[in-house]
Amino acid sequence: MNATIAETTEDQNTTGAIAEALAIVDKALAEMLRRELVSSGEVADLLLDLRSILSAAAKPAATSAVS
Repeated sequence: MNATIAETTEDQNTTGAIAEALAIVDKALAEMLRRELVSSGEVADLLLDLRSILSAAAKPAATSAVS
């Protein structure tokens, strides 16, 4: 039973960390759209890639938390 509680806590911590990272990326993306820097497109591409990876990682964690 303790292992289940530990796994649930770990899943919640992972999900929370991913949600926080997604919020940071979303904020940075919004800031990049307002800037007119030559490299802002490249930074936005990197942030979008990172967001895609984090979103994909969040789906299995959310699914296992429901199960």
